[in-house]
Amino acid sequence: MRALKIAATGMLAQQMRVETISNNLANMSTTGYNARRAEFADLHYQQMTRPGTVNATDGTVLPTGVQLGLGVRPAAVTMMMQQGALVQTNGELDMAIEGKGYFEVTLPSGAAAYTRDGGLKLTGDGLIVTSDGFPVVPEITIPTEARSVSINANGEVYAYFDDQVEAQLLGQFTLAQFTNDKGLEAIGSNNFLETEASGPPLVGEPGDEGLGTVRQGYLEQSSVDAVREITELIEAQRGYELNSKVITAADQMLSATTQVR
Repeated sequence: MRALKIAATGMLAQQMRVETISNNLANMSTTGYNARRAEFADLHYQQMTRPGTVNATDGTVLPTGVQLGLGVRPAAVTMMMQQGALVQTNGELDMAIEGKGYFEVTLPSGAAAYTRDGGLKLTGDGLIVTSDGFPVVPEITIPTEARSVSINANGEVYAYFDDQVEAQLLGQFTLAQFTNDKGLEAIGSNNFLETEASGPPLVGEPGDEGLGTVRQGYLEQSSVDAVREITELIEAQRGYELNSKVITAADQMLSATTQVR
């Protein structure tokens, strides 16, 4: 009976949807996290009678035919590109990207990764790194004798010293953007890798060519909408229950068939 297999694919789809929602809710407090959405597509159809088939009796063309669907399959888990709210932290190395763009970081393997998590830190040598210790590109080192650090909207990093009146320019952060942000590969720790689907990174200074600007002392919150996620969670739960009822009904029909004398 097809209904058993069809309902099983429906239960698996709703289970995947719940898993996606649970990951969104788990990352409600993750800096720079973009909510994900599970997307599905129907499976292929069994063509019992194809539309447009000529009726052999009188030569008329069948307008619809008989096409029996075989269930549902996962199509994608899409990242919703919506910027989260900016929260003031007053952290000297906390930076939020207002608009498009990613910070580029260097992984221990030497590969480049990209992140919107601007909660940066300093190493013992004064190098600016992410919370996981990955250096931000371009590498900028804060001298130990620096009294304070200022970062403007263009990503320029200035250091103030006790024996100098004017600030000293230490370097400038760059941002990268992609033709298809949804094609980036998430590797955890708020980092993404370039893929063929995302296209190559287009690197520029903050504020140039559609890139966002940098705001010091702020962090970007997660874009997860708790109310929407709870609503979709209820829908997914109901969908799972309905598919399970189909399996129960199909099982009862099979039982009735086997009991025929």
